Amino acid sequence: MSLKKSFETIAVSGVSGGDKVTGAISYPIYQAATFRHNGLNNSTGYDYSRAQNPTREEAEKTLAVLESGKEAIGFSSGVAAITACIHLFKAGDHIILSDDLYGGTYRLFEETYKDFGISVTFVDTTDTKNILDTIESNTKAVFIETPSNPMMKVTEIRAVADITKSKGLLLIVDNTFLTPYYQKPLELGADLVIHSGTKFIGGHHDLLAGFIVGNDEEILEKLRRIHMSTGATLSPFDSWLVLRGLKTLHIRLDRAQENSIKVAKYLQSNPNIEKVYYVGLEDFEGYELNKKQSTGFGATLSFRVKDKELVPKILNNVQVIRFAESLGGVETLITYPITQTHSEIPEEIKTRLGVDEYLLRLSVGIEKVEDLINDLENAIGR
Repeated sequence: MSLKKSFETIAVSGVSGGDKVTGAISYPIYQAATFRHNGLNNSTGYDYSRAQNPTREEAEKTLAVLESGKEAIGFSSGVAAITACIHLFKAGDHIILSDDLYGGTYRLFEETYKDFGISVTFVDTTDTKNILDTIESNTKAVFIETPSNPMMKVTEIRAVADITKSKGLLLIVDNTFLTPYYQKPLELGADLVIHSGTKFIGGHHDLLAGFIVGNDEEILEKLRRIHMSTGATLSPFDSWLVLRGLKTLHIRLDRAQENSIKVAKYLQSNPNIEKVYYVGLEDFEGYELNKKQSTGFGATLSFRVKDKELVPKILNNVQVIRFAESLGGVETLITYPITQTHSEIPEEIKTRLGVDEYLLRLSVGIEKVEDLINDLENAIGR
């Protein structure tokens, strides 16, 4: 009789529980580009690593189970995963996107693929009326981030899924911030889930990875063909790093979230801070909805200073916290979205969202929280 395994146990052991041939507990890195055939029409199941590699397959299968999906496909980056999703559409198609999302997603849709005849509209997806009002005869999909980047706006996945299903549209959810440990969009009605595995899944700022997870075999087959044909596949070594990261995902996220709540409350108490954007604060607008559809709040938050002259002071004086782009690692990072992650978002959208010269974003790590708060206190002052 096979035992029912928890998320944590699957994450630690992987779907295979190690290498079945040698007994290696750590799944091997199959650093091979090509594989020998046993004879004519007699493949081992692996032919060429762009098509499939055992290490990548283990990472994909493990993440698929954790995300409650039928299959996951591993890409060389999160942007590569989004790009593959765009290839599901054709010239003349229209896609609706959250207006508050990663700047690289905006760049892909509004710049790179605009030349291919795919049109997009960015709306506040926290109000489903905005989605309904934006649907056109050629609309094919809705793409959302929740919580969003960097304003932490929460969109109700099930409500959006009800709309997309009734209209025959695809619902794509970027689940990078909460990961399958805290949120499972497929169970809430999403068709595809995207991850930047570079972030919390990898967890150590030492790899680039992206994933698409889904349940529809027809869509997955199209994505597999796109994946192999365009070639932005996850390498064996980065696949192994993903497996290593998954082993501690739940421990890292729980500790980072615990730190985030304390850091967010500290920032709220500092007279130099105007507002804190974190879904783990009970007075935050998206708090109740996030609790309804997720089991955690994550470890990313943003905050607005009252005086923009504080920004360079903070960025130049933090010592424990690192001034760097990206998020989701064991180290705490601080980012200035207006010049870094969201520099290419149009001014009109940035102004509407509040992504301005006063806003900073924190990805909280697993350090001792008192050190983080002391570092912020020293940099911000009173």
